[in-house]
Amino acid sequence: MHRKEQAVTERVVLAYSGGLDTSVAIGWIAEETGAEVVAVAVDVGQGGEDLDVIRKRALDCGAVEAEVADAKDEFAERHCLPAIKANALYMDRYPLVSALSRPAIVKHLVAAAHRHGATTVAHGCTGKGNDQVRFEAGIQALGPDLKCIAPVRDYAMTRDKAIAFADKAGLPIATSKKSPYSIDQNVFGRAVETGFLEDIWNAPIEDVYEYTANPALPREADEVVITFEAGVPVAIDGTPVTVLQAIQQLNERAGAQGVGRIDMVEDRLVGIKSREVYEAPGALAVITAHQELENVTVERELARYKRQVEQRWGELVYDGLWFSPLKRALDGFVNEANQHVSGDIRMTLHGGRAVVTGRRSEQSLYDFNLATYDTGDTFDQSKAQGFIDIFALSSKIAAKRDLA
Repeated sequence: MHRKEQAVTERVVLAYSGGLDTSVAIGWIAEETGAEVVAVAVDVGQGGEDLDVIRKRALDCGAVEAEVADAKDEFAERHCLPAIKANALYMDRYPLVSALSRPAIVKHLVAAAHRHGATTVAHGCTGKGNDQVRFEAGIQALGPDLKCIAPVRDYAMTRDKAIAFADKAGLPIATSKKSPYSIDQNVFGRAVETGFLEDIWNAPIEDVYEYTANPALPREADEVVITFEAGVPVAIDGTPVTVLQAIQQLNERAGAQGVGRIDMVEDRLVGIKSREVYEAPGALAVITAHQELENVTVERELARYKRQVEQRWGELVYDGLWFSPLKRALDGFVNEANQHVSGDIRMTLHGGRAVVTGRRSEQSLYDFNLATYDTGDTFDQSKAQGFIDIFALSSKIAAKRDLA
């Protein structure tokens, strides 16, 4: 007598936030695919509920297993820190708040998929944003054997359908309150879009902000000294900190001064322009300090070339190519360029601005005796004329031809 073999049920790993959409997605995916769902929640500093509460909700909503990970330190050290070293600002303004968190989450999703024998990874992104690309490009890079699905995009899981599904199934999730905004946040900052902000003539109101106080309110200025070693923030006002603690403390102090508000129309990867409101007080304060310390410690030609690398690095991360060969190669350059970026930067935080007021470094390339115009100047000005003649020679020869 032959034993009947038991059919193996497919498994899907779902990037789980604990909110309405991903809670509904657990049952939705099961109905659409017949697969079991393993929920994975990754804490990158977004705040909100306790991880154990989120894990229990996932199980109550039908997940066969649920995992939670406190990845705040990992996110700060492996994702935010490289952005700080690269002075990464997409379109010269946006410190890549959401773009940095996606590859951090992806690593946990792919690892969970392999642990649980899943064949597919699911996420809650729409079909018109950047995050679908960031998730799926990352998943393909780390788990090329895995498939990807997005219930909102692939199965038309609209919000009204999600609410109806949750009510019918009696899911333990509030469905009545709907924020007028779409919000994504983590320890590096906060992104707000949709609602009345989609009319780009409308100014943001104070209700939009959470990480920053109104910069117009009168208050005393805050002076802070940030210490770096090889591009890494290691102390605030002389007290040692981890990268996570540096960002958190600057979020609090710079945020209290209204530093870090950004209102921009952004070029999305999918080809549309999108109005985004960001607040990233810690990110902008630490990047401002890091940029100034580089001005003191990085040689001119290296600094000029690094600015080109910074732009490309930021574009790659924004576009979801964190795990690409070019991004890895540029990381090597950025780390080498930060070798001597050590010292202290003093900043005044006030009125929505982080202003550098002092710099000191044992690795400094600033030579007072070369720079001064007073007695003690060691710069030999007699050599300047010959330098200018040779430097401008090719332009002079071309001018003789063109003006003839």
